Amino acid sequence: MAFSNTGNSTATSVITSDDATSDIAAATGVAALSFFAGALTSYAQGFLPDSLSSFANSASGWTLVTVLLIWSVRARPVLAAMLGAAAFVLLTVGYSAASAVRGLTYDPTLFSIVGLVVGPFVGIATAWLRERDLRAALATATLSGIALGEAVYGLTVVSQSTSPVYWTLSGLAGLALLGGMVTRRLQGSVDITLALGLTAVVTAGFVLAWG
Repeated sequence: MAFSNTGNSTATSVITSDDATSDIAAATGVAALSFFAGALTSYAQGFLPDSLSSFANSASGWTLVTVLLIWSVRARPVLAAMLGAAAFVLLTVGYSAASAVRGLTYDPTLFSIVGLVVGPFVGIATAWLRERDLRAALATATLSGIALGEAVYGLTVVSQSTSPVYWTLSGLAGLALLGGMVTRRLQGSVDITLALGLTAVVTAGFVLAWG
């Protein structure tokens, strides 16, 4: 009996150690790529065509980068929340560093704070996209609402100074995510209704807050 307990303890220790190693590798990769993507964003403002240049100067652009990075490492919700905050901050810091190299001045303080507040929600939402219940509905509303909110903001508030192409693509991406989750992953009318209703709420909230 004593031998059996020792064996179980060792197995548990190995599993925990493997999980920790995987988490460290995921965090390191997301952090490095976030900084690089933020730096690249600064340069992208100079070479992207006018129709897509808003990607390098938009909340949805960095949200998309963060979602793709966290999704790729299949982070669990708690780790995903931390990576969401870290990714947004490092995107901002990377952008600031690249801007400094280009002889431009950019203070990362404000958007780093915004990233610390919003990033965890984006991270958790990314992890929950793989679920099929209430969590999936909340994740859908969060990410679709951000994409749609930025589309509405771009096509209305800053429509005179920017191309409508990127904002339209952002809106279509939000609708595609919403439609895909509703038809393929959400189960039950309550979850579907909640996803649709909260997407509208997040969209409206984004426009008001960003404005």
